[in-house]
Amino acid sequence: MATHKGSEGTVKIGANAIAEIRTWTINETADTLEDTTMGDSARTYKPSLTSWDGSMDVYWDETDSNGQGAATIGAEITLNVYPEGATSGDSYYTGSAIVTGVSRTASFDGMVEASLTFQGTGALSATTVA
Repeated sequence: MATHKGSEGTVKIGANAIAEIRTWTINETADTLEDTTMGDSARTYKPSLTSWDGSMDVYWDETDSNGQGAATIGAEITLNVYPEGATSGDSYYTGSAIVTGVSRTASFDGMVEASLTFQGTGALSATTVA
């Protein structure tokens, strides 16, 4: 069984790597439709629509115009998340998303950070780097 360190990964908007990534999260969910009928002794369900969303925390980098700078509120992006790296044979997730939130924070004894949230639009695909 293969395991990976978080430091191996990267996230890209299109072909452009996002600088200074600290964490990322992708959530996938599926709706269900109840199809219970009279006479059933327990509720039953069928799978329905799927969706995905996520977030990312970064150290803010104003010079990262094609990565962090491309993640503006309302931007429609192609998000590529590489948990194990982006070399040939590595697995990754890809999908279209809309940037739904950007927040920035700083403290006198810490780094300036930013948090990005996004909503997937359409399916999230798992694939392999060619």
